[in-house]
Amino acid sequence: MGCHRSGTNLLYDMLLSAGGFAIYRGYLPIYKILIPKYGSMARRANREKIVATWFRSKGFRRTGLAREVFSPRIEDECRSGGDFIRVVLDTIKEQQSAQRWAFYDPDNVLHFRRVKRDIPNALFVHIIRDGRDIALSLKKMGGFAPLPWDRRETTSLVATALYWEWMVHHGRECGRLFPADYIEVRYEDLIMSPRETLGRLGGFIDHDLDYEKIQSAGLGSLSKTNSSFKEEGAKEKIHPLGRWRERLSPADIAAIESAIGDCLAENGYELSLPQEERRISPRFAMMREIYPAFLGGKLWLKLNTPIGRMANESALELADEPMPSGEMASSSKPS
Repeated sequence: MGCHRSGTNLLYDMLLSAGGFAIYRGYLPIYKILIPKYGSMARRANREKIVATWFRSKGFRRTGLAREVFSPRIEDECRSGGDFIRVVLDTIKEQQSAQRWAFYDPDNVLHFRRVKRDIPNALFVHIIRDGRDIALSLKKMGGFAPLPWDRRETTSLVATALYWEWMVHHGRECGRLFPADYIEVRYEDLIMSPRETLGRLGGFIDHDLDYEKIQSAGLGSLSKTNSSFKEEGAKEKIHPLGRWRERLSPADIAAIESAIGDCLAENGYELSLPQEERRISPRFAMMREIYPAFLGGKLWLKLNTPIGRMANESALELADEPMPSGEMASSSKPS
């Protein structure tokens, strides 16, 4: 889990490439989309709607399995989002004769309390990346939408950096609540010192994360970049760190560091400007107050009020109707 563009996909692919994990490249937004839209899985009617929708989704098609493989277990065992995750991934694991599974979604950082409640033995791996690189990358790909009046160059970067800070704080709250089941991995350490970083992570999850084996398997983003800076070509594989130094103007750097400098420093990132050059302006000080409240309020309303029924299902990539079971099983394979 972690803020988008932090390397969550890269780390997930490293785990899968290490061997022993079920290979699944699908999307299970049970807490983010399905439960807010249809309600608690404890109610049979809600459960039926959630399952019917998921059977139309690309996430289901990516399992490569027939509906009948999942249906009985979902009906008998699923009363929560965690049950749904466990049943789906346990079923895939058993079909592949794998040892265990990992659940990948950056937004798990916002739902860790529910995950831990529903899956008590869950372990949380929080990957953190320099917020200046996150602001640059997310802005380039349109991954975060600032408020309408904050969409000019510098203010949009600051708003996106504040989103990063909000996500990081959520993840670190998880660490305070469940310290024995939580670990932080810095993206920069994963790139610059992969053996040492994977060794520490492997000790935490009790799994051999051999770097040479991972490189040899090279699943997913290990062999094909998902960078928002694809125009850099082969250079992207050599040096994806600190891009903000080259691409952000001094004014933009000063604005971002004035807004999130404390959070950057708390997470081990060296600031480029001295304190006297990072004095926060009234505009950015106001944004520091507004964005956490706005983002937190929006999340609360989605999870706790009927507004959740308006959740956008487009990320599920729904088919008009479920494909026939035989066709599904033969045509959809995990990639």
